[in-house]
Amino acid sequence: MSGAQRLPEGDGNGMPDWKAELEDLVMPAVARSQHIDRIVMDSGALEKTAVVFAECFGETSAFLVADDNTFAAAGRDVVGYLTAAGVACETLILPAEPRPKPSLERSAEIRNRWKETNPGAVPVAVGSGVINDLVKHAAFEEGRAFFCVATAASMDGYASAGAPLVDRGFKHTIPCAPPRAILADLDVIAAAPPEMTGWGYGDLAGKVPAGGDWILADALGVEPLDDVAWPLVQDRLRSWLADPASLRNGSAGAMAGLFAGLTVTGLAMEFHGSSRPASGADHQIAHLWEMENLSHEGLPVSHGACVAIGSLTVLALFDWLIDQDLKRLEPEKILAQAPDFKEIEAAIHAAFPIAAVAERALTESKAKHLSKTAHADRLALVKDSWPALRQRLKAHLLRFDAMRDLLAAAGAPTLAAEIGLSAEHHKATVIRARYLRSRYTILDFLSETGLLEAATEAVFQGNGHLRS
Repeated sequence: MSGAQRLPEGDGNGMPDWKAELEDLVMPAVARSQHIDRIVMDSGALEKTAVVFAECFGETSAFLVADDNTFAAAGRDVVGYLTAAGVACETLILPAEPRPKPSLERSAEIRNRWKETNPGAVPVAVGSGVINDLVKHAAFEEGRAFFCVATAASMDGYASAGAPLVDRGFKHTIPCAPPRAILADLDVIAAAPPEMTGWGYGDLAGKVPAGGDWILADALGVEPLDDVAWPLVQDRLRSWLADPASLRNGSAGAMAGLFAGLTVTGLAMEFHGSSRPASGADHQIAHLWEMENLSHEGLPVSHGACVAIGSLTVLALFDWLIDQDLKRLEPEKILAQAPDFKEIEAAIHAAFPIAAVAERALTESKAKHLSKTAHADRLALVKDSWPALRQRLKAHLLRFDAMRDLLAAAGAPTLAAEIGLSAEHHKATVIRARYLRSRYTILDFLSETGLLEAATEAVFQGNGHLRS
């Protein structure tokens, strides 16, 4: 079988750290999952394809979905191992260029081809973000379990109970069952294009500002922290992000740590029942760019690259917020200037010219819109809780400069211009993004305290953080 050269497993003195982490963290999380039976992550793991398939699905056939690149990276070997074990394997190989789009329409195409070819077969997704999400949704629509063979540590969706897909121009996460089995060959993952590892690092980095958003929601009684999902994501997040240079050097331990972090994050989303443990304003910003089909140098910008810039954007806002004295807020003035929902509705229609997108944004925004009384109560709580809340945020968050340096070391983008964004487009996204989700984030916090425009101006003006 073809494949990348095996990665070293350690220095021979006992179990490598990454394998210990796998057993200590990932495997207990798998045991809690209602859907995932096996996660196999190792150097040379492709050799276990047929065994894992038989153990998780029994004697049946396979319907493998990949694109040209992921088929070359792992799909051909997967077919070889399955057929050698007597498993009939049909294939659907999508063009790698242009990149497959994460849409309901493409999921339906895969589903129809699978049903026409062999409806009794187990779907096998060989790829990373888009391939996994498309097959996940197609399988879920048919009420079937599927097998995922990962080819890059490029995003956190392998183990998640949802598929972020575009529906009539609006990207949102559709609840779907995660795969029954995930197989990750670290040799294949290490051989993926380096920029894909940077994308995965960017997606994992987004858990830092997403945690800040959840702290805000918890402190204001909007959504309490989950005592299972929160520590699963946050307790080891700093260690997963600590050595980005080793990722660029192809370190087995660093690559395994990144993949483990991304996988555990997906499991945390399943346990919590939503993407809150992994997604906040950083993803709202990223999803807006993805909905706009943001491209750079003729190629669609990846999810992880969008999240990297989204994360820096949100951390810049947090940096500004932490420096403010919210004990000095003037609630009467803020309430007098706060827009009513008719004004918000007009702003949404102006921001989103596609009717279907505007309607979804209206629904999401209405769900979190406060009455005048509730808004007054919220402002009083902000003033009373701010000293303690500020300390919680400072303890949790990385500052903008620190995150920028980590992302750069991992090979992820750190400037809006690197993903084809002008400063004007970037700035406009910050103002619009809060309309996309009912989830409470720093964008809502700043809006409710009358500070969103001031914060946005501050981080974009002059030598502000976000100037390209």
